[in-house]
Formats: sequence, structure tokens, C-alpha cells
Amino acid sequence: MRYAIGIEYDGSNYFGWQKQANLPTIQGLVEEALSKVAAHKIEIVCAGRTDAGVHAIGQVAHFDSEAKRTLKAWVLGTNTYLPTDIRLHWAKPVAEDFSARFSATARIYRYTIYNYKTASAILRNQSYWFGLKLDELLMQQGANYLLGEHDFSSFRGSGCQSKSCKRNVEFIKVMRKGEIIYIDIKANAYLLHMVRNIVGLLIAIGTSKLLPIRAKDVLEARDRKKCPATAPAQGLCLVQVEYPADKFIY
Repeated sequence: MRYAIGIEYDGSNYFGWQKQANLPTIQGLVEEALSKVAAHKIEIVCAGRTDAGVHAIGQVAHFDSEAKRTLKAWVLGTNTYLPTDIRLHWAKPVAEDFSARFSATARIYRYTIYNYKTASAILRNQSYWFGLKLDELLMQQGANYLLGEHDFSSFRGSGCQSKSCKRNVEFIKVMRKGEIIYIDIKANAYLLHMVRNIVGLLIAIGTSKLLPIRAKDVLEARDRKKCPATAPAQGLCLVQVEYPADKFIY
């Protein structure tokens, strides 16, 4: 049987999603916990590998097992073996050709900025504190130049192994609620550090260091050196992964 699972995690204490020898990672701990419930080795594939310090409330993964367990047992049993900052929320049987990664049609990320003169004690691990005033309207104007299908080489992190830099960005929404600015991005897929590099550019625009139209220039340059510094990891969260209805329904 193939199962899909929904995972939430606070990435603050981990070296990202991908399993690494002798380092705590989300994949490593979830596989270990699932293996105890299944009583055999489990390997999982996720929808999108997140970096060290990045969070998720809507991560999706799949695994195969012949163990006879109820869906409730998969979820509650696995959670008993996980630290409290990693949680399975649901499990669901899926078709054998379902892939959490390759069946996905879109992924939505949210970047959170705490925009106040002093840092937040409560939000320190779930947001990026930026003390200078940001203009969210200017940031939105700049973001609009990045919509659609483009070569996003200017926003590609070093070490990215993707063969193509073309990605289709459906929306970028910049919203302010009090001292908090949310940047929601939906795309079919992402390059390494792509979202955090886009946020770095929008912050430069929000402080008026760059005009909004400079986002177009950076995009068309296809040169990472033209883009401002990468935004920190702790503000980023994978919110949702979308699939075609015939493949998977939440």
C-alpha cells in the first residue's frame, strides 16, 4: 500500500528536510518513527525539501508499507515517537502511481516579516525581524514584475541542482497586518533559495533602496549577483501543496 501523510514542523532545531548522516533532520526523524510503527524500514518522499530553519504546516510525503495499520494508528503511533516540534496530522491511502513530489502541481510558501523597531520574543523563530519601516505597497509593485513563467536564474541559490531555471509563479501577495508583513508565493516549483531571494529583493524595494521596476531588471539579468541578499530561513513556511483531483484529494 502507498500512503500519503501530512506533516507540520518547526524547523528551528533541524538541518532541513533531507536526511543527513549524524545530523537531526525532518526526514530522518519521520522515517525512524514510521519504521517503528510499521516494524520495518520506511523511506519517505516529500513534496518539497525545505532548508535548515524553514518550517512547514502543509508538507506532504508518501511511503510504501505492507504493514496492516489503521490510518489513526499511522498518525498517532508515529507521533508518539516524534519530538513535539514535528507532527503528522493525517494519513491517507493513495494510488501506487501517486508521488508527493512529482504529482504536485503547485506549492504555496509564506514568508513572515516582523516589521517593528524592536524584535519579537514570541515570533523570533517564525519570522524575520526587520527594524526599518517597509512599504508593502512598493513591495507588491515590485512583486508583480515576477509573475508568470520566467527564467529565475537571478534568484537561484548556489548549489542548486535543477537542470532548468524556468518556473511559473502564479501569484505573489504582500499583505500587512499591524507589525507583521506576509508574503505569499505560489509557483509550480522552486529553485534553491528562490523564495528567500525574492523576499530579499522585495525588502530592498520596501526600504526604497530599489525602485519597484528594478525587480524586472533583476529578473531579466539572469544573474544571482544582481539580486540583493537572501532573506533568513526562519521566516519561511511551506503552507500548502496542490495536486490534481484524480491523484489526491485532501
